[in-house]
Amino acid sequence: MHIELSGLQHPEAQTLVLSAGLGGSASFWLPQLDDLRKQYRVVLYDQRGTGRSPDTLPDGYSMRDMAAELATALADLGIAQYTVIGHALGGMVAMQMALDYPERLTGLVIVNGWLRLNPHTQRCFTVRQALLLNVGVEAYVRAQPLFLYPADWLAENQARIEAEDVQHTAHFQGMENLLRRLNALMQCDFTQQAPSITQPVLVICAQDDLLVPWTCSETLSQVLPNATLQKMPWGGHAMSVTDSSTFNQLLLNWLASALPVTLPPEPLWQKP
Repeated sequence: MHIELSGLQHPEAQTLVLSAGLGGSASFWLPQLDDLRKQYRVVLYDQRGTGRSPDTLPDGYSMRDMAAELATALADLGIAQYTVIGHALGGMVAMQMALDYPERLTGLVIVNGWLRLNPHTQRCFTVRQALLLNVGVEAYVRAQPLFLYPADWLAENQARIEAEDVQHTAHFQGMENLLRRLNALMQCDFTQQAPSITQPVLVICAQDDLLVPWTCSETLSQVLPNATLQKMPWGGHAMSVTDSSTFNQLLLNWLASALPVTLPPEPLWQKP
């Protein structure tokens, strides 16, 4: 698994692990990287079967597999405790890790997540599956921004989106991998288990998200025992990209309050 570490190198620095959505790429979090690594050790990774972590995913691939792969990779790096910040699918990975490895997670941030699949989100996923299977990869990639970004932002960023279309098509994770990852995501249901997640959680959503209704985050925050809900009025499903300044400030504020930095002061030089 391709993993990148940056930010503070102090052995007692708090570690943030950033987990992307269905695309799986570490690059999704670039708008957050500079702000986060000033105060934290930051871990980015390409999820198995995507980007720079190429692999053929097995039948029956599940969210528990995704959580176990990440937990194992972090343990191999000697990282014992961390907060997971996850977007959509990445948020599901964070919740699964909180259930399977509770002693390792100091906190969770769930961006545009849910307890179980909403009928509207299921409809969106079904449409995207049909595009992939019946029209092809290029059509799937070109349609993807419609589910991620607000219309006004898309209209103003056409050159950027077209360049990303070319990049995403060239580095597509593969039809079978995507379908197995999507199936794992659609099967997630934390309704019964979420109340046992006791770590501090930031649930953050965009009220104009076309893919995941913001009410899913509201419901999720009501079930988690130690959750804080933040709602952004604009930004779409990928509001961490479209309005990164607002998103980053909300994230940093919550991290400072829920997980305060406690690094010891630098030792003072003693005069002989």
